Amino acid sequence: MKRRDFLKVTGVGLAATTVAAPAIAQSNPEIKWRLAASWPKALDTLYGGCEYFSKRVAEITDNKFQIQSFAAGELVPGLQVLDAVSNGTVEMGNTALYYYWGKNAAFTFGTSLPFGLNTRAHIAWLHFGGGTEMLNDLLKEYNVLGIPTGSTGAQMGGWFRKEIKSMDDFRGLKFRIGGFAGTIIAKVGGVPQQIAGGDIYPALEKGTIDAAEWVGPYDDEKLGFVKVAKYYSYPGWWEGTGQGHNVMNLDKWNALPKHYQAAIECASRDTFTWVTGKYDYVNPPALKRLIVAGAILKPFPQEVLEACYAAANEIYADLSKTNPHFGKMYASLSAFRAESLAWMQVAELSYDSFMMRMRTRT
Repeated sequence: MKRRDFLKVTGVGLAATTVAAPAIAQSNPEIKWRLAASWPKALDTLYGGCEYFSKRVAEITDNKFQIQSFAAGELVPGLQVLDAVSNGTVEMGNTALYYYWGKNAAFTFGTSLPFGLNTRAHIAWLHFGGGTEMLNDLLKEYNVLGIPTGSTGAQMGGWFRKEIKSMDDFRGLKFRIGGFAGTIIAKVGGVPQQIAGGDIYPALEKGTIDAAEWVGPYDDEKLGFVKVAKYYSYPGWWEGTGQGHNVMNLDKWNALPKHYQAAIECASRDTFTWVTGKYDYVNPPALKRLIVAGAILKPFPQEVLEACYAAANEIYADLSKTNPHFGKMYASLSAFRAESLAWMQVAELSYDSFMMRMRTRT
């Protein structure tokens, strides 16, 4: 009797196992995606972040979900990533949303609004202030979903052949500048140029442009700008942060199992820490090397900063009246910026200022 009972129970257990196994297999399908990046492979923090992200997704899904990264130009040009994701040429991309401000000026809120937020405040606004939801309301018009990924932190103001001493020096200046900030440069007399990262150096070397900004010391050193333009200006008032996004084709995203969607979300947040932390670690020594190589650090004159700030606010006021997406995001970000600046002044600024004073004494 005991033997028959054992076989009966065991048989039921085996039957249950044979039923459950296919269900488990179906819930973890093998899926392969392609990711088109806006960055050349030489930029091992921005493009490296894409590789790190793909590795994390594979680890989280026991290698069932494979995402292969492609650098700018390998599948599509760096400034056409959003279009490629939107039309389904690739399943996803990693890019800076402000590259697409020509489609809608509100895309600038995804990367950085000139005179907007710093890195910590911006990621807070995206995650907790409704920023991501408002951006995705815009992105869904292009059949795309976006998730914040790595940020460069505050950026430098770029490389100039001649020192910027006053607003007169911006007159007719052919300046490679990313995204929406070009509208402000144009308003104060400059001639903005939007050029992908890998194409900036030859344009600066040949004199096609007079100045260029990219990110900061580590990447700028890799791209070799110090060889063709000596004046290194700061701050990059158009990018108090440089937030990147993973963008997914909405149809492809909706077809994913929910836990694969969660894997992308988790890996994107891991990548934010990886990219931002690496930039904060590698920029300081890179700045020292650039100075040794001949870079001349120059702050933008107060006159220049204030003139650009005034021009920016005029543009924002006009756009808020005519562009619903822009108006909604600007009202939200501005309100948070006022609170954030007050808090940062009490906590971060006072601490950093004290530490700088102590450093100069030792």
